[in-house]
Amino acid sequence: MSALPAELENALRTLADSANRRVLADASAGLSQGYRENIASSSTVTSATDALAYAMSRMPATFAAARYVLEEIAELLPDFQPATVLDAASGPGTASWAALDSWPGIEEVLALDHNPHFLEAGRLLSLDGPEALRSARRLAGDLRDPGRLPDGQRDLTILSYGLTELSAADVLPLVEALWQRTSGVLVLVEPGRPHDYRRLMQARDHLLQLGAALIAPCPHARECPLREPDWCHFSVRLPRSRDHRLLKSGTLGFEDEKFSYIAVARPEHEPAREWQRIIKPVERTKFSTRLSLCCRDGKEHNLEILKRDKPRFRQVSRLEWGDRAPVTPEG
Repeated sequence: MSALPAELENALRTLADSANRRVLADASAGLSQGYRENIASSSTVTSATDALAYAMSRMPATFAAARYVLEEIAELLPDFQPATVLDAASGPGTASWAALDSWPGIEEVLALDHNPHFLEAGRLLSLDGPEALRSARRLAGDLRDPGRLPDGQRDLTILSYGLTELSAADVLPLVEALWQRTSGVLVLVEPGRPHDYRRLMQARDHLLQLGAALIAPCPHARECPLREPDWCHFSVRLPRSRDHRLLKSGTLGFEDEKFSYIAVARPEHEPAREWQRIIKPVERTKFSTRLSLCCRDGKEHNLEILKRDKPRFRQVSRLEWGDRAPVTPEG
């Protein structure tokens, strides 16, 4: 399971100890309702208490999703070592923490968000964090006006759970502006819902037209083979702290966050794609393993591997939904 860094966990606990947990729980309930109804955070996070409630209730899940994606990029691009990061729609700094967890050598972070309560929460949570977060520049900015984004290019640009809050007309201008400000890798992470997946596919098509090289999750740059009502999304499991369970009125010690994502890069970073992607939960019996694969030919293939095929059966024994798979439909 993907847990928060110890410094971040401690910072959240310290801030919670100075607040009224019942008030935080009430604020968290309102935030959860707004998230389910796709209400922008500008309307639901209107105070320092709201920002802390968001950080305690949603930050663990969005961190887990971002960390999952960034670790995938680090594995696919071992020579990519970003020194500078633009965290667009930074919220309380979730994606920045995930980036530092994946690449501790990051030297400079620029956090951009429209909400001053989020920016201040990000500052407070970083007081005992890595140097790049303690010294991060935190700027107020409206992503609906991409022409006013900070100048200059960063090695790594992340937009995490940001497109979902924009109107349809705002999506592609922002994606293009972020790409123009990226010298290495651009990552888009969104909730794992059909609506958000469709937006990501629009962004994917636009970025490919702009000359971006697709890194993940797709093993190809062709049209996505999935058709409605199906959509491409993944899931990551994260532990729940005591405060996390309290704020979300949960009883389980974990939760599963579903998300969709794309990562693109400047062409010089493009890796050889010699794998398929598992795009649905793996089905296992005593005698076989069934995989749904998005393959290099741009098609979805359903593959059953029987136990008697011992080499291939062992090859997939520990693979799960979202993993890269070396097996091919042809065997």
